[in-house]
Amino acid sequence: MDVAPYLSGQLLLSMPGMADPRFERVVIAMCVHDAESALGLAVNKIRDDIDVRGLLEQLDVDPGVAPAVPVFDGGPVEPGRGFVLHSPEYEGQSTLSVGGRWALTATLDILRDIAAGKGPQRWLIALGYAGWGPGQLDDEMTRHGWFAAPGNAGLLFDAPIDSRWTSAFAGAGIDVGLLSASAGHA
Repeated sequence: MDVAPYLSGQLLLSMPGMADPRFERVVIAMCVHDAESALGLAVNKIRDDIDVRGLLEQLDVDPGVAPAVPVFDGGPVEPGRGFVLHSPEYEGQSTLSVGGRWALTATLDILRDIAAGKGPQRWLIALGYAGWGPGQLDDEMTRHGWFAAPGNAGLLFDAPIDSRWTSAFAGAGIDVGLLSASAGHA
């Protein structure tokens, strides 16, 4: 019996020539992928309208010691919904562990903990997510547009934001300068 190759805990990278401009040169940290759905957060697109301290203030959370770092544009689905992608040592209410590589939490408790200096060691906050329905991502993976790369928490939390796309490909042994914007056919 064949087992479906699910992408939870991996990086989903848009290929050059991606038809949807919302996903141009995007790196998505895949958090959920099964027969029913797929969900990931873009980790290299920042919002220019708000930072973490401003977001906390909008949510009536005292920003405390939270740094004024960017908030990411996690994807086009539910852009008003917030998510914290973080290191796996932190477990809060409703935390989803993603293969021991990273974790995902979407409650106000984690934001309060970050503001109080009691949150995860490494984290980023995103508004919105990239989502797919049953079989949709699996189908998209058979066409030109996406490349799956090994999950790398260091890339998510430590690499400069503007180099994450090229770094993720390089981590998979691929020079993006050699990639074509169109698919070939044999």
